[in-house]
Amino acid sequence: MLRAIIPPRMTTSLPRELFATLFRPALLPLLAVVALLPFGRSAEAGVVLALAGCALLLRRQPELRHEWRTGSLFLLLWACYTAAALFSCFDSVNPDKSWSTVLAALRLLPLGIYAALVLPRPGHGRWLADGVALFLLLWLVDAWVQALTGWSLGGLPEAERVSGIFGNDNLKLGPVLATLSPFLLHSARERWGRRGLLLAFLLVLGPVLLAGSRASWLAFGLVALVFLWRETRRPAQFLAWCLALGLGAAAAVGVAWYSSAAFDARMDRTLLALNGSGGEVDFALAGRSRIWHTAAAMIQAHPLNGVGVRGFRYAYFHYAAPGDAFVQADGLGAAHAHQWILEVLSETGVLGLLLWFGGIALALRAWRAATAAAREAAFVPGLCLIAMAFPLNTHLAFYSAWWGLLFWWLIALYCAALRGEHESRANSHA
Repeated sequence: MLRAIIPPRMTTSLPRELFATLFRPALLPLLAVVALLPFGRSAEAGVVLALAGCALLLRRQPELRHEWRTGSLFLLLWACYTAAALFSCFDSVNPDKSWSTVLAALRLLPLGIYAALVLPRPGHGRWLADGVALFLLLWLVDAWVQALTGWSLGGLPEAERVSGIFGNDNLKLGPVLATLSPFLLHSARERWGRRGLLLAFLLVLGPVLLAGSRASWLAFGLVALVFLWRETRRPAQFLAWCLALGLGAAAAVGVAWYSSAAFDARMDRTLLALNGSGGEVDFALAGRSRIWHTAAAMIQAHPLNGVGVRGFRYAYFHYAAPGDAFVQADGLGAAHAHQWILEVLSETGVLGLLLWFGGIALALRAWRAATAAAREAAFVPGLCLIAMAFPLNTHLAFYSAWWGLLFWWLIALYCAALRGEHESRANSHA
């Protein structure tokens, strides 16, 4: 019966093709970033490996020094991101923190340059995507085991959420799964067709729901809609499948609601927003409405260049309403604005937001100018970035070390993919 559901090739080609990617040394620095995400700042090891990889490549192939244009898009986007932070430093509420954040942005350069040098080589983009899909699969299996038994490589689950390999003191399973899910969905679709895509969707859906991050629910829903459109391409068929997908998702929510006390508590909290009172809406949003009001006050007081990059928690006390529970005894407050536009505006001001919009425009322009093959190669990291930064959602801090590293890892892949079709063609004729 299982063979009737799972395509035969799924049981034979998966170990051979996916595990083979782990033994390609050129991809190790890029895979290390993802592999070490559950272990906090350990993911920075991928940056160190990328720096060493750049040095090794340039030593073995000195002619690569003249191919700087391969990483030019990444460098332009990095300049927008870093300049926004730089201009916020001069009157920051915490200059040491802001300046150290700008200096830390330098570590991102080897990642982008290494990706630009390595990924355009034939097959490397697909092998990397398979490797990422493999790690996601391992995390998903661990999350399902935790949901069913309470056991995980990361320990016991958090009271209201499945935490998986990330652990109950690092509740980032949901955001990471939702953000990186296009790698697994696309890999399954490429190998096993629509049945593989459907199975991958269901495999991801359960842990994303049980992880309890409502921002992740929205992000994964957005990813599902994009894949659904790619499968249908016709408005009427798309709407019909949206209805079917919605019914299926509703059934999954119903099962989780009935069978999981933690999910039930999460939904009860969410539904309080429908009551309409300010206090209940704020409780349903986990206090984020207070954070957003405080961010708005910072923006009003520092419209040009903000309170300083990563200065949000240090300025919070001065702009929070009386009795705000996020204000701590030591004078610190909420760590960030929990929404990337508010984060950029409050910490780097209008000047910073204009630079971000400039970077987005450059990324979109590069997409429009790319060939169809390059767009296809950039589809997965591009969709990950959309899910990660969809503006009508809440977000982790994009100038933080951990989330910022994942953000720029995806940008490095996106930029390398858009350049990769030309480079691959050149290498094939060499």
